[in-house]
Amino acid sequence: METTTGTETLTRHWIDGAWQEGSGSIAVVNPATGQTIAEVPAGGKAEVDAAVMAARHAFNRWAATPLADRVAMVLAIREGIKARSGEIATSITAEMGSPTKFANTVQVGMPMATSKGVAGLAESFPWTEEIGNSLVVREPVGVVGAVTPWNYPLHQVVAKVAPALVAGCTIVLKPSEVAPLTAGILAEITREAGLPAGVFNVVHGTGPEAGEALASHPGVDMMSFTGSVPAGRRVQEVAAGTVKRVALELGGKSANIVLDDADLTQAVKLGLGNCFINGGQTCTAWTRLLVPQSLHDQVVEMAVEQAAKYTVGDPTDESTRIGPMSSERQRERVDGYITTGVSEGAELAAGGPGRPDGLDSGAYVRPTIFSGVRPDMRIAQEEIFGPVLSVMPYADEDEAVEIANATVYGLAGAVFAGSQERGLEVAKRMRTGQVDVNGGQFNPLAPFGGYKQSGTGRELGRYGLEEFLEVKSIQL
Repeated sequence: METTTGTETLTRHWIDGAWQEGSGSIAVVNPATGQTIAEVPAGGKAEVDAAVMAARHAFNRWAATPLADRVAMVLAIREGIKARSGEIATSITAEMGSPTKFANTVQVGMPMATSKGVAGLAESFPWTEEIGNSLVVREPVGVVGAVTPWNYPLHQVVAKVAPALVAGCTIVLKPSEVAPLTAGILAEITREAGLPAGVFNVVHGTGPEAGEALASHPGVDMMSFTGSVPAGRRVQEVAAGTVKRVALELGGKSANIVLDDADLTQAVKLGLGNCFINGGQTCTAWTRLLVPQSLHDQVVEMAVEQAAKYTVGDPTDESTRIGPMSSERQRERVDGYITTGVSEGAELAAGGPGRPDGLDSGAYVRPTIFSGVRPDMRIAQEEIFGPVLSVMPYADEDEAVEIANATVYGLAGAVFAGSQERGLEVAKRMRTGQVDVNGGQFNPLAPFGGYKQSGTGRELGRYGLEEFLEVKSIQL
């Protein structure tokens, strides 16, 4: 995968079971130091053509591979991830700034959990069923083009690759150019596991070049994309030319509704944790904290007290809870939203514009809490993708639900209530793909995806596997 020149690492494309050199280069920058730590080639149409051709050539044989062998391959890849977990975590911390403790537990743990989950359900999955005189069979969709983001650089890849492999599909991956290094490690793992050449391919490059070449390619049967809404729209537009299937997992502006009988200590602690998770660079982050008007000031005070526990700094330090943003560009974006919130009239309860004290370099922002946020403010409507919480008062339960649903997004959310029954009733009224009630835990087998402009389709578990399958009716 890699050759070293000086202090930098050169990472190549992985096409048809071999490393391929590429023209041009894209710098991979450590956001904590601003130093270039690697370079990847700037792939485009030629590299995508070669990778798709390899995937097409490998498809029939892989689709005909017995299901048990495909499942065994996914589990072997999982074991490879486990064996190299320390290396993977270190790479993720270096390329996008995820704190080392979070990288070792979540960034590595999630892809292991999701791959194990989809492998475990394969045997009981309804690959065939009888409806009257028809035999309904589920078959692999074909060659999958996958475009993944930088915030969870291995998990987002495995969430697509594992079910696609179980389904019998072959894959061409275009990882984020911001955090591409773990894709190379995964390619090495697939080789060591014995995955046949061409079944999994990696083409590096930018979205407008490599990404669009992949989405428009007539040899690609399906596009699975995770990223921003504007980029997702573009993938959908480009893919429409060949009427291929498109699955989109896009942004979010998730609301955490705290009801008047909730355990406030639990609601604020878990709520802030889910807002600041991965430095706020999480599509499901609960960035809007909706509280009864009478409890607003108390909740803000509690949130500020909790926020003081979130140490910002060097992501390689075990005590750090919030590292740098993934890039200087992302730091500027988040800082710009914080400035916008102040100009809109939201009250700063903690944090604010500018760098944290003592961190004059690196892509760091100040974890920020705004109080008294109105639903029409930009900070309440737009995805910031940083450690920024908007506390929003409401008059009654109906208004809370109305505010929660009043964005173009619908990816995730939460409800804290005095009883599970009351929380469940409010959760059912929220127009969003997943809702946690009183801190319900993440389930890697449950469907993951959104309503409205948060995307189309679902990932994870049985629903994620179905995305990579066609349905055929055979009349007997």
